[in-house]
Amino acid sequence: MFRLVLTRAAFAAFSLLIVSAIIFWCVEWLPGDLASRMLGREATAEQMEVLRHKLHLDQPTTVRYFRWLDDVSHGDLGTSLAADRPVFDYVWPRAFNTLRLAALALLIYIPLSIALGLWTALSRGGPADNAISIAVIIGMCVPEYVVGIFLIVLLAVGLHWFPPLALVDQAQDWWSLLHMLFLPALTLTIAMTAYAVRMMRDNLIEVLDSGYVQMARLKGLPAYRVLLRHALPSALGPAINVTALNVAWLLGGIVVVETVFSFPGLGRLLVDAIELKDTPVVLAVSLLLTSLYILCNLAADVGVLLLNPKLRHEYE
Repeated sequence: MFRLVLTRAAFAAFSLLIVSAIIFWCVEWLPGDLASRMLGREATAEQMEVLRHKLHLDQPTTVRYFRWLDDVSHGDLGTSLAADRPVFDYVWPRAFNTLRLAALALLIYIPLSIALGLWTALSRGGPADNAISIAVIIGMCVPEYVVGIFLIVLLAVGLHWFPPLALVDQAQDWWSLLHMLFLPALTLTIAMTAYAVRMMRDNLIEVLDSGYVQMARLKGLPAYRVLLRHALPSALGPAINVTALNVAWLLGGIVVVETVFSFPGLGRLLVDAIELKDTPVVLAVSLLLTSLYILCNLAADVGVLLLNPKLRHEYE
């Protein structure tokens, strides 16, 4: 397992380097110019030249990339070109908001997906299995922005249970914060749970029909022990991999949900930075999301190895 972690760490460092280079050049190829966007159409050529020199935009792309890479290697993410603030101070509040939303969504998603997966597998072919399967298919097909708008209309406008906008900066305490985050977290949970339940149901049915589970039943073990000790750990492997992908999507692909609920997170910050060609911010957010994606996949691989002794012995 140590070899696996070491190999993935080296792969992560190399992947981050490649991703940073690709993103840097992709931002450079975007049409428009940051200096002209900041100064407007009425700016003179001299003003444009002064600002471009101040932002180092008059230097070649390769020089600016390696200069940025050298700063990052020393722990300096640079300065936002648009806001003229340190990138870390500019990005961290948005990242913290996204992490809080993701944590609440996961707290709802993990027990809900496991419970529904167990229920559908144990009642396969029954009314509960059919109803949940239909709901899962609908959840997989309906875009998350439609789910978010439906929840706003039903729970915020209709029943007045929750605020329609997640203005977390105005939260006075933890209760008001959770109250504001519930609707966007529920939207994300619905989008993630559909895939996890489908995956877990199919794998758990296959495991329940396997020989070693049948042998455990023939030995007279209690049904709950057969399910929780022998069947569930083997069926959780693919579900963990799906969860890792869902976590990566949570942290980087929730732009639509953030827009629907006016949530100040990383997704909206990344879109705004791309529109302004604010390269340091785009690179910082992209590298953060890439790092989290790699860590989630590494954690999923280690979790699958811990749950499956057969796979664990292959790495020993």
